Amino acid sequence: MYIERLWYYKYIMTIDTQKFKVQLEEEKKELEISLEDVGQKNPAIPGDWEGKAENIDAEKSDPIDVADNIEEYETNTAVTSELEVRLKNINTALDKIENGKYGTCRVCKKEIEEDRLEANPAAQTCKEHIND
Repeated sequence: MYIERLWYYKYIMTIDTQKFKVQLEEEKKELEISLEDVGQKNPAIPGDWEGKAENIDAEKSDPIDVADNIEEYETNTAVTSELEVRLKNINTALDKIENGKYGTCRVCKKEIEEDRLEANPAAQTCKEHIND
């Protein structure tokens, strides 16, 4: 166990967490802007987002406008869902940086390869466990 910890701290000391933190924070800002374009914060659940659509009076509007509005809402809900997952992964990575656990695979607890982190700073698994 001591050797594992020693290896872990040695690894953490060599990874440039500040560089990844800056990248993650920039992407987080961009995601939040994108989320505001297609969604809105769910007042009932903190940190949760839901898709949004234009408010129209369904009884007075043309049926085509109503259908378009429903389609827009469905599209925005799907996009919001994808963006929300990415935002949660980024927040998890930022928390790991703050807690000194960044760059560790959540499955095997070994280091995540630096080229993987370069490609995806929010990665939570090493290449071996990429699909886990």
